[in-house]
Amino acid sequence: MLPGRPAPRAATTRLGFLDRPISEPDAAADSIRHPVLPLDRDVRPWQDVLVELATRLKFPAFVKTDGARKFAGYTDFIVNYERAPGIILSQAHVSKWRKKSFCGEPNPQQWRIHPVRRHLYAHHWPDSQRWMRSVIATYLQAAADAAFIPKAEPIIAQLYSEPLQKFRLAGQGCTQVGSPPGKSTSRGSRSISIRCRCGTTRPAVEETSRCVPTCCAITQRPMMMYHSWDSQNAWLRQIVAQNYLYVNTATAASLGLADLDWVWVESPHGRIRCQMKTMEGVEANTVWTWNAIGKMSEAWGLERDASEATVGFLLNHLIAESIRAESGERLSNSDPITGQAAWYDLRVRIRKADESGVWPKLEFGR
Repeated sequence: MLPGRPAPRAATTRLGFLDRPISEPDAAADSIRHPVLPLDRDVRPWQDVLVELATRLKFPAFVKTDGARKFAGYTDFIVNYERAPGIILSQAHVSKWRKKSFCGEPNPQQWRIHPVRRHLYAHHWPDSQRWMRSVIATYLQAAADAAFIPKAEPIIAQLYSEPLQKFRLAGQGCTQVGSPPGKSTSRGSRSISIRCRCGTTRPAVEETSRCVPTCCAITQRPMMMYHSWDSQNAWLRQIVAQNYLYVNTATAASLGLADLDWVWVESPHGRIRCQMKTMEGVEANTVWTWNAIGKMSEAWGLERDASEATVGFLLNHLIAESIRAESGERLSNSDPITGQAAWYDLRVRIRKADESGVWPKLEFGR
């Protein structure tokens, strides 16, 4: 679509308050990734391409009132974009580069100062603002002044949520919104009966199916690979190049299982064979594994015999893409509000395998 292919996102990006924050409990931090090597081929940093696309599509934030281009590129965008007067993207850096703390007018020299600051700034909160910040007046005022929150008001976690109750009643057809004429209410009813009740438990959808699993199965996204989904780095493979199914130590003993045993993991939808390990730090009726470690052979530039392909595995084979409602209607096996796949609805049964080796094993062209 555009001249030059987008370069890897590491070419220039920002890690800050808005996306995958790097802040800590005692500090608000912001940083950027600044280009280290000059581009030596026909590529463009992906953020520059995004700014170009937004400009061509005439997104209001990227064009002036007369439709003219507002930002020359990503650097110009980072320095001059304001989501509100005096509120820019790289807020934490601002407190050292502008007269006002966190807020202020754009600084044309900001990008040049990033390397001097080693691309990182951390604002450390005083001791009085490091704990119970949801109700500490001094922190709430500081957060409002920095435009982290709209008002200096206590932030209360509600077990009862009025918006959620409205959604619940709408799904039941008890409001003026209701369901469209001639449409089934099964999706709304399902979301109410399964996902929206506070303080109650419910059988998983799969437990009502043809087999009764014995434990929950969940996956955890590997935080060390969060910014490396498109390629596999050698140093990341030193951290983890094979995933295991982690089982509570006492639960494993009761099933006659031990470290590095091969096990069958079965759900009403399918089954896989993988290698397990025991650990104390997992709930007795839950098993888990790292997500996205298992790969097709030769994917991600890996060798055919890479451990990710030969012993790595995925739980995808155990999760149905759709489920059938009581009315017979087939529904997506996902959260009805967010669309998130129902990974946390997965229930499985595990047993020791007589055979070894990952199953199923997928290879390109086979």
